[in-house]
Amino acid sequence: MKSVRDLRVQIFADGADKASMLELYRQPHIKGFTTNPTLMRASGVADYRDFALEVLAHIQDRPISFEVFADEEPEMEDQARYIAEWGKHVFVKIPVMRTNGAPTYGLVRRLSEEGIQLNVTALLTLEQVRNVCGVLRGRAAAYVSIFAGRIADTGRDPVPLMREAAAMVGDVGAQLMWASPRELLNVFQADEAGCHVITATTDILRKLPLVGKDLHEFSQETVQMFRRDAVKSGFSLPVVSKEVAVSRR
Repeated sequence: MKSVRDLRVQIFADGADKASMLELYRQPHIKGFTTNPTLMRASGVADYRDFALEVLAHIQDRPISFEVFADEEPEMEDQARYIAEWGKHVFVKIPVMRTNGAPTYGLVRRLSEEGIQLNVTALLTLEQVRNVCGVLRGRAAAYVSIFAGRIADTGRDPVPLMREAAAMVGDVGAQLMWASPRELLNVFQADEAGCHVITATTDILRKLPLVGKDLHEFSQETVQMFRRDAVKSGFSLPVVSKEVAVSRR
């Protein structure tokens, strides 16, 4: 199987904990970063702008995405322009639709025409990909972020969709992003599907050292874990003699 070094897909760290982001920044295999308001809330971020600027003071040479959080298009547009001013390596995340279901394709087109780098996010269908590609058309650097993990959560295999999306996105010079992965295997699936980027949270990134691990050794370590935890818990069962066991049959 491929090693992490052999992968064509770039791994972006997905999170909003400053300490973790800076630690991952020291890892050469982490090629960029993504955030969103939900991750920021989970990390206890109180001031959006202060958090972003603190992170950007350290991370200055890899792509990093920050999302607008308004729901009305004029305000979304204002926030997008404001965020874009934070750095040349900053990408502005624009949801593919507003909370009422209205698509944001017009907003994406206008921002892209201005040269604002975008990360169009929360896509789950090929129709959305087709429409987003139609308004991007290579005007400015952009990521098209499909939440493949959420597709899988519905019982659908996201891989065929991602393969088809990769061709669409490549035609307009954008990059396809596999978002919301659920397991380390998704990194290799994203690579095989032709995705340019996969985002990964810290819990998945911690598993990277397991790539290529000997399965017999892994099996033994699993058994050792069960035994160790049983001993630590002080579990015990009564000893039953062979004669008693036979008599109970």
